[in-house]
Amino acid sequence: MNPNDGLLSAGTPDVSAPARSTPPWQRITVGTPGPEFEALPPGQYDFDFPDTECDGWSTGELAMRYASVRGAKHRYYRQPRQDAARAAVHAATGSVVFAVADGVSSASDSEQGAIAACRAAVERTLHLLDGAAGPVDLRDVACHAADRLCELARWRLGGRNPEFSEVADLYATTLVAGVVRPRPEGPLVELCRIGDSGAWALDRSRGQYLPLFPTKTGTDTLLVSGTVSPLPHVPDPLERTSRRLSPSEALVIATDGFADPLGDGDGQVGSLFARHLTNPPSPLWLAHLLDFSRETFDDDRTLLTVWPTAPGGQG
Repeated sequence: MNPNDGLLSAGTPDVSAPARSTPPWQRITVGTPGPEFEALPPGQYDFDFPDTECDGWSTGELAMRYASVRGAKHRYYRQPRQDAARAAVHAATGSVVFAVADGVSSASDSEQGAIAACRAAVERTLHLLDGAAGPVDLRDVACHAADRLCELARWRLGGRNPEFSEVADLYATTLVAGVVRPRPEGPLVELCRIGDSGAWALDRSRGQYLPLFPTKTGTDTLLVSGTVSPLPHVPDPLERTSRRLSPSEALVIATDGFADPLGDGDGQVGSLFARHLTNPPSPLWLAHLLDFSRETFDDDRTLLTVWPTAPGGQG
């Protein structure tokens, strides 16, 4: 008698059977594609910054997905991905807390600054939500992230208190951080920004992107500037905003590796993502989608989205 007889149920695949050939996902092309090549490994001590990462989960009222991919330029020149994202749920309130960062290329270890800023922002927001009935003190969150970069620099310099310029030279990074709180009248978004990463409310029924901060290319911008004032600098006043999401809207946060090809959202990139973000995709599919090929757009890309999933929402 075969000892395995009867162990396979009707719903269990027979691993002894020949595997079916499944065509691999082909990289998505938008317009004219960029060059295709095998990615080169980053430096030997950059193993903590993988080429691609993604995450996704849902509460009873909100769904979260994020993905971050290394851009073609960094893949070619053996540099690590300098973008980062982190998200968590605040258990007592069901709020989704998030942070997205884009390490500034001129800083020598900006990938470490980006991930440290995200971790510090999420940790501090979760702590503040424990005792906050009103708006979260986002300036406190931003300052906590800046302090974390200073601590990192102090450790790097052997315990010596760093000059501001030394922190920036090592770990400068942009940051968008905030929270989405479930409410009976609709999810409430509170967020702040340092640098040039972006945020939008995506109207899923129309495929339209409403910028929540001034953009580089929109009609709300009089002059396009490449100047970025990143962490550890915390401006006063801090750039911040809030918005209540309608059932048909989703919150979209992204670094400029996505924002630049998105533009005003009325082109091919905007159409592609509006279609695929109508409902929460699988995290792996979001990462695949974000790694689209388009000529001249070779920066790291990070995208984080939150959808309402409560009754009345479309998520």
